[in-house]
Amino acid sequence: MRILIAPDKFKGTLTGVEAAAAMSEGALRVYPDAVVTALPVADGGEGTLEAAVAAGFEERLNSVIGPIVKPVGAAWALGDRHGKRTAVIETAQASGYLLSEPTVENALRAHSYGSGQLIAAALEAGATELIIGLGGSAMTDAGTGALRALGLKLLDAAGNLVPLGGGSLQDVASIDASGLDPRLAAVRIRMAVDVDNPLYGITGAAHVFGPQKGADDDAVQRLDAGLKHLAALVLADTGVDINMPGAGAAGGFPALFTAYAKAAIERGFDLVAELVDLDAALADADLVITGEGSMDEQSLSGKAPIGVADAAHARGLPVVVVAGRIAVTAEQLAGHGVVAAASAADVARSPEAAMADAARYTALATAEALNGI
Repeated sequence: MRILIAPDKFKGTLTGVEAAAAMSEGALRVYPDAVVTALPVADGGEGTLEAAVAAGFEERLNSVIGPIVKPVGAAWALGDRHGKRTAVIETAQASGYLLSEPTVENALRAHSYGSGQLIAAALEAGATELIIGLGGSAMTDAGTGALRALGLKLLDAAGNLVPLGGGSLQDVASIDASGLDPRLAAVRIRMAVDVDNPLYGITGAAHVFGPQKGADDDAVQRLDAGLKHLAALVLADTGVDINMPGAGAAGGFPALFTAYAKAAIERGFDLVAELVDLDAALADADLVITGEGSMDEQSLSGKAPIGVADAAHARGLPVVVVAGRIAVTAEQLAGHGVVAAASAADVARSPEAAMADAARYTALATAEALNGI
């Protein structure tokens, strides 16, 4: 028996690596002679870096400017694959919401400058491909901070640099890309997203995600107006309409990169699956176990575990789902090739107990699910 274990993180309790370890323990209780392969996955946001490192990429650490000016240590990864030197960067590492208090002031001044510094470090290391996982961000600056770290200038009507942060975007009168790092033109930049939100508007970055970052109604309106104003300037300067699906991810981070660095916006899970070579792992498996913290209706819309299940099902492989909690029916999961499922919350008899000892109950839930096949 060859078992592939490919979970996403259990948010708030287990990382993808920890979840895979717990599932492996549970699987070996039922199949002690099985060959178990752990391959954590992600949707392209938080967890992408961890999945890359688990797949063999080298983790690196740089000191960068955080979203509210304070220096932070931010990890990224570098590896050689398919003839490319690929760097994996997460906006959450350098510009994440956990690095900033969710206040109105911070929502307006938070920026992505540190993420740009990580990109510069990757370019310095000789990367020819950049995979940037978007999610967990503190800023709503359309990626302006990151590109400013790479030489872009945003100027006001008097020709002065505008302050960093989304709250200053309405003051931008012109964009000067003449000093942009020329190495950006020689690399492939791929933005991993798991949302379809545009840059601005009622479903855009400010309205949907701004309140989570501390923005009140006035701040949301200010941020949204700034994004819309910036998009008009970019369109006039480059001919690129940056108000596209997915451009609202991570505070609009991909937006300016699509115009000034020819970045591509891609479905996060597909990118991560390629990054960790999921197809090759599936080709060597007899059974697949996947899962995440909460398996719900949102999961069915294309989150990582369902992506794993669909890929396995297409190969005729049976799939087992193990989650912190399961809020969908067995019939719904069966449509994705799932033959058995169990939750840590049910095994522990309460969500609180399951979260208090997540690894133990995830292992027990895995064994229960496998015994039910």
